Amino acid sequence: MRRQVVVIGLGRFGVSLVKTLYDMGHNVLAIDNDETAVQSVAAWTTHAVKADATDETVLDKMGVRDFDVAVVAMGSAIQSSVLVTIILKQLGVRYIVARADNKLHGAILQKIGVNKVVSVEEDMGIALAHRLVLSDVSDYVSLAANYGAVKLVAPNRFVGKSLSQLQFGWKGKWKVAVLLVKRGKEVIVAPELTEIIQPDDVMMLSGNDEDLEHALAGTGENDKGEPKGSTSAP
Repeated sequence: MRRQVVVIGLGRFGVSLVKTLYDMGHNVLAIDNDETAVQSVAAWTTHAVKADATDETVLDKMGVRDFDVAVVAMGSAIQSSVLVTIILKQLGVRYIVARADNKLHGAILQKIGVNKVVSVEEDMGIALAHRLVLSDVSDYVSLAANYGAVKLVAPNRFVGKSLSQLQFGWKGKWKVAVLLVKRGKEVIVAPELTEIIQPDDVMMLSGNDEDLEHALAGTGENDKGEPKGSTSAP
């Protein structure tokens, strides 16, 4: 569903967010008090405006109260971030996401009543840590404490084997779900365990962090399709 999103603050985080949302087909209003920053995203927005977002009258005239989501993307300017957030609350914006530069900043935003606080640096650190630890993973998203989803290109040891042979699925050895398999332009959502992995398949897996680590470390299988360490009956 196409949403209307206003992004306030066009640093690296804000710019990346604006471009991604626009490419996804959403209507985006971008606001910053720096003309250069505004011009840099003009091609990826429905509207890009140079304005002082700490002025309630300015935001009101732009009709931000009618947007589905407002994102306060400014981080290091904590005072401005808090003030803009308060104004958005007063204007009755339905859902507010705000970037926090540190834990104190995040605590203040939560007290104000922000719907979601994003700690960009912390989230990046968590994702990097998991990419370093989890074999073959190109991306990691934390879904809850010690629980996440990973993206990876199927390694050679997966190719030609079914998800069942690889011991995936909630009833499999690893207790890891396969959310989807992307094969070229085709996306297979919640694939059957009989699905055979092909070269260059992109997989999304989900599970407990420890289970994911064990699964990706342990799915190197012998020629009989048995997990490492297993032995055939005599």
